[in-house]
Amino acid sequence: MNKWMMAALVAGTAMAAQTPAMAQQTRGAAMMQSEQQPLVSFSVSEEVRSRPDVAGVGAGVEVTAPTAVEAMRQNAAAMDKLIAAVKAAGIKAEDIRTTGINLSSQYDYSNRQDGQPPRFVGYQVSNNVQVTTTKIDEIGALLDRLVAAGGTNVSGPWFSVKDAEAQTASIRGKVMAAGKAKAEDYARLAGYRSVELVSVSEGGGYVPSPRMEMVKMAAPADANSTPVEPGQVGNSLSLNFTYRLVK
Repeated sequence: MNKWMMAALVAGTAMAAQTPAMAQQTRGAAMMQSEQQPLVSFSVSEEVRSRPDVAGVGAGVEVTAPTAVEAMRQNAAAMDKLIAAVKAAGIKAEDIRTTGINLSSQYDYSNRQDGQPPRFVGYQVSNNVQVTTTKIDEIGALLDRLVAAGGTNVSGPWFSVKDAEAQTASIRGKVMAAGKAKAEDYARLAGYRSVELVSVSEGGGYVPSPRMEMVKMAAPADANSTPVEPGQVGNSLSLNFTYRLVK
């Protein structure tokens, strides 16, 4: 056997030894490709509504005086009377929160001649508080009490549910089932046999009742309480799903 034949034999042997490994590597890549199933991601939301068990109202006093010091003094006296009326209605101090105090100068821009500056009127102070209560059926009477105590700026009421987590927990199973049904529908439409849950995350939150703008109110003319209808408030639960489609 000459050296050329020997070299060819060695090369052929080496190639034969490499072929099974190369073939195995090729089959492995094809298998990985076949094991890669498509994923589908989507969200499912549901809302649950119930009667509120917490209510809030806002009230405040607005005063105008010739000087800033006098305006603050008059406003403080009026707010002391307003807060005392709130506490007399059975509202705890921790459920009364100041939301804003504002002092500003006031000018009269009417009846101005060309080139004339506006006329200085005085200083205006507004002080507002937010009151929270669980006495839903007494909100109308509370609003009347605030106005009778000198409140000039009144807002609300707005309503909520104290335990929002318990409210949404009642529909979590329903949303999970809806998510699986939706994934199975995708699988059927795409020609797959079943689905596997890959991930799920939760979102959602409070669906507030419409909040009334602040209005100026006059004292009620009769003994009837201001009518208030709490209706229902809701919390929404949104689950984000990722499913794998399986052949």
